[in-house]
Amino acid sequence: MTDDPRPMQVTYRGDAAALFPLALGTGLLSVVTLGIYRFWAKARIRRFVWSNIRLGDDALEFTGTGLEMFLGFLLAVVVLAVYLAIVQLALFFFGIRFIFAPETQLEEAMQAASIGLSFLAAVPLMLVALYRARRYRVNRTRLRGIRFGMENAGLGYMIRALVYGAAAVLSLGLLWPLMTFRLEAYMTDRSHWGSARFRQGGQWTGLYGALRPYLIGLGITVVGGALLAMGEGWTGGVALTIGSIWAMIGLTLYQTRAFGYLTTHKEMALSGLAQPMRFEAAPRGGQVVWLYIKGSFIVGLLAGVASSVLFGVVGMVSARLLGFDGDPSALAIAEVAVIGALAYLAFISVIGTLSLVFVSQPVLAYLAGSIAVITPDGFFDRLQQARDQAGADADGFADALDIGGAF
Repeated sequence: MTDDPRPMQVTYRGDAAALFPLALGTGLLSVVTLGIYRFWAKARIRRFVWSNIRLGDDALEFTGTGLEMFLGFLLAVVVLAVYLAIVQLALFFFGIRFIFAPETQLEEAMQAASIGLSFLAAVPLMLVALYRARRYRVNRTRLRGIRFGMENAGLGYMIRALVYGAAAVLSLGLLWPLMTFRLEAYMTDRSHWGSARFRQGGQWTGLYGALRPYLIGLGITVVGGALLAMGEGWTGGVALTIGSIWAMIGLTLYQTRAFGYLTTHKEMALSGLAQPMRFEAAPRGGQVVWLYIKGSFIVGLLAGVASSVLFGVVGMVSARLLGFDGDPSALAIAEVAVIGALAYLAFISVIGTLSLVFVSQPVLAYLAGSIAVITPDGFFDRLQQARDQAGADADGFADALDIGGAF
């Protein structure tokens, strides 16, 4: 007779006092180096975050480096440049070209068509980039010295994302749970931890209840837009505002509940064991909404203070450089322009740091803390190391297309 599998709690032990100086320092270094250091900054922040996510007493480890992310970004830029050039040549062949200063309605329409079609042409690359970015993070993660891994299947993910995304749009959002479930299952079923394979269980219909608040908010928003179109300005504006807020809250509730459902129905099978490792998660959407509201308020308050101090100093320095009488020299104007640009970039870095510390980290800590891992006896004894995937893709495409997440 075997004992029941014993649960292990996932925790996050990072705090604002430790993350803030790291994020701010690396962010300012990125500004000073004109963005080059941001790849090393991302690697350092990920190492901090990963090391504070623990399963029992064991911490995750991120083994990625800034250099490989930088090289991945350079490769992505080259590929994107060639790809978009081919797209523009194809559009030009059909008589559609980008016009920098349109003067007629036809030229304005041609400019809009060029921009819109170029964006649509980039969507498949964005979807592949999302998969590659997750694959890179998974392949560069270890626990107990055992590597995680994920198959190289970005093309299949892109095709499925286009099909399910089109179904979700054409169904006015009713098939959104189908898209969420199928895409997560595609990635989960191609992931492993050492010799153990992940598997996504459950049914896509199990996500329908989580979508209801968002659909209600979306419906109110549509009604508000219709009232505005009919000339009901005040009523339509109120309905549009309420619906938009309700939809944003509903989206957060859906994402939280979907995370809980999908996590609870994940398992990790290991050859030779009758029982798989299982997961349980029951995060409360209301708590996540509160963390976003509270964090956004703190970010807004501190950003206002930072803005006053930073741009106040810039204003005084600029006034001294330009002088109070006489025409300023070209050199002084150039110096003020450089100082203003650096101040703006520094302010953006401060905003990113505050959002990371007071919004992203608390949400991550709460979601991680909602997970319990139920491990059968003998699982860790049978777990074996996976082959090192030296060719794992750095998330250069996600960075180049600006679709990366907080971490």
